[in-house]
This record gives sequence, structure tokens and C-alpha cells, in this order.
Amino acid sequence: MTTEASVEAAAMGDASGRPLLVARAVTKAFEGLIANRDIDFEIPRHSIVSIIGPNGAGKTTFFNQLSGVYHPTSGTIVFEGTDISHTPPHEVAGLGVARTYQNIRLFQNMTVLANVMVGRHVRMHGQWYGAIARMAGIRAEEAEAERRAFGLLELVGLARSTSSELARNLPYGDQRRLEVARALASDPKLLLLDEPTAGMNPGETKQMTDFIARLQRDLQLTVLLIEHDMKVVMGVSERITVLDYGEKIAEGTPAEIRANPRVIEAYLGKQATA
Repeated sequence: MTTEASVEAAAMGDASGRPLLVARAVTKAFEGLIANRDIDFEIPRHSIVSIIGPNGAGKTTFFNQLSGVYHPTSGTIVFEGTDISHTPPHEVAGLGVARTYQNIRLFQNMTVLANVMVGRHVRMHGQWYGAIARMAGIRAEEAEAERRAFGLLELVGLARSTSSELARNLPYGDQRRLEVARALASDPKLLLLDEPTAGMNPGETKQMTDFIARLQRDLQLTVLLIEHDMKVVMGVSERITVLDYGEKIAEGTPAEIRANPRVIEAYLGKQATA
């Protein structure tokens, strides 16, 4: 059942059939090294899409361009009708794109609650002088941010009692959940998950896979993930894009990707068809 926190955190997208994000001929070069070359890519609304490929295939570079960390050398990235190809990360976040990282990037010496509230920053409107003066509007906005943060901790399965713990003291799997809660605090329409099950044991991986599916369903989110665990990818994705040497070599449903000879040769291996 959708909780109150789920309803409040939901970022409802346009009901039209247009993709949420469209990338066209995206190329990224680093001093002559081509990390991505002429990638065309779309993300349907309210779907779970995965990007897979060998190490060094350009997956994270492409992710970084979608979130504004890198800007394409050429090509365009359009999110909800806005060209974000050269938009800085904080503005991309403000438009509705949030992300996690392969290597967890929590504020380790801040509390669990404070980490989530930091993620709310792009939706807050108070100015620094209002915070110093403790103006009524600022106090109300901070109280609302705290209430929503507690709701998100509940949503991702973290007990309220953990809110005052330092982030570094959480178990690894809970740190992953906290990073997702922080991303959700910005009310995203598109959630980018970079290796969300990295370092997890099989039980934790299963829980995270179920959690991602529940988030998409309950919040009507659109989710894009990079993931090496093929059980996760095949189990949760509606569509998969495969990169190799910086180029897109295949795209389709899990069944189509599993049977694609070029993907088997480049990445999955023959055991994938067994």
C-alpha cells in the first residue's frame, strides 16, 4: 500500500506518451579519448531502464552527462522539453533529476536525518539572512523539510531511531538506502542509480531489487540504473541499453538482450543463454 510519505514524495510526470528524457548523438571526448560516441537514448516515463556493458564501456560517463556532471562534446540531452546538455548539476537537480553513486557519497559525519534534509535543499526557498534571523517562514520551511525527511526514512525502510545516528555508523545496506532517501528528498521525476547493489550479499541484493521496483511503482518514478548484476537487471528492467567501447551496441527488452549475439559476445557470455 502507498504510504502518506509515498504520496507526498511522488513526482507525477506528464501523462503524454513523450519520453521523459531524450539523448541524441551524444559524444564525450577527453583530450582525444572518446568515452561516448553518437549515443541515441530515450527513457520512457514511469519505467525502469538499465544501462549495462563491460568495465570501461562509458556507462558512468554517460550517467554523468545526464546529471550535469559532464557536458557532451557534441549532441543534445533534453529532459521534459528542456535542453540540459550544458546545464550545471544543481540546476539539473532542480529540474527533477536525482542520482546516487557507485561509491557511496554520504556526508559521513552528519546524522542520518541531516543527510536527507540536505537533499531537500533544491526545493527550499529561504535565504541565508532569513536563517540567521530565524524568520517564521524559514522555521516553517525547515520544519516541513524535517517532517518529510522522517517520512522518507520510513519509506526506504530505515527506523526512526536511526535518524540521530551518524551516517558512517549505519550498516552498508542501510547506507545505500539512506543515499536513495537523500536523492528522493529533491522530489525527482528521474532517479539515476549507479550500481545500487555493489558490495551487497545476495540477500541484500534481493531486498534492494524489490525496493527499486516498489519505489517506481509507489512513487510513479522513472528509474535509470547502471548495474553489473544481471539477475537484478533482467529482473527489474523494462528496457536495457548495452554499451561497449563507448558506443551503443544493442537495446531492447530483457529477453531480446539475453538472446542478442553481439551482447553475448561482448558482455553476457554464452552462459547467459543456458
